[in-house]
Amino acid sequence: MRPHTRPALGMEAAELDRYWRPRDLRAALDIRAGEGARPLAGGTDIYPARAHHAAWEGSVAESLLDLSAIAELRTLERDGRHWRLGAGVTWAALRDAALPPGFRALQQAARQVGGRQVQARGTIGGNLCNASPAADGVPPLLLLAAEAVLLSPVGERRLPLDRFILGNRRTVLRDDEILAALLIPAERAEVPSAFVKLGARRHLVISIAMAAADAEGRATIGACSEVAHHWNGEVSPISDIRGSAEYRREAAAEVVSRALTLASAA
Repeated sequence: MRPHTRPALGMEAAELDRYWRPRDLRAALDIRAGEGARPLAGGTDIYPARAHHAAWEGSVAESLLDLSAIAELRTLERDGRHWRLGAGVTWAALRDAALPPGFRALQQAARQVGGRQVQARGTIGGNLCNASPAADGVPPLLLLAAEAVLLSPVGERRLPLDRFILGNRRTVLRDDEILAALLIPAERAEVPSAFVKLGARRHLVISIAMAAADAEGRATIGACSEVAHHWNGEVSPISDIRGSAEYRREAAAEVVSRALTLASAA
């Protein structure tokens, strides 16, 4: 497959971005490994970041691998003992799907990710690979004991989600790999859950603190440290423009309490 090329804003004409949009996963894996192209799905994180970089620091040519045409990455179905959530499933598709009560926290998070336009384009896999400390999908997926399925031309590897995300904007994804799906144990998907997000407003906002919890008493917390994690009653929160560490410590306990109450009442 020949890539499309176009001049990168602010660069010499000889320096070009390259763009691929394959329709099958095998071709995508070959391009990823052979060209080192950056995976792209909805673009709701990548394109704003590129625009900011171009405006303030100068554009950098980059090869992009658009995965949005690969139907295999958009599956959402029961697969034996697991639910398989394709990395290309959009927030809107997840939001509107008929799913067991264990997905309720994830679906509630989906309704609060950006606005309707972002929900229609943004994907689960993109949210995880972007690895923001405030990624709304991470606490509900941790609660569901999700396992990341990573594919490369040489095979597959699986990792618990808490081993996939390493820190702020850092994952274990190798240069030849694509995040293909999340596997969720079927039994976890049956336990009612809830999601609570604290921000300056409900939509189009980055969380100050958020929590997911289920009816069996498990809880996870996000936006309070570099990586979302399981809640054990303690948190070492960060301070930033959205809130101080002291405020986040109190907020974390409150959103966990609310999420547990909502999950138990479901």
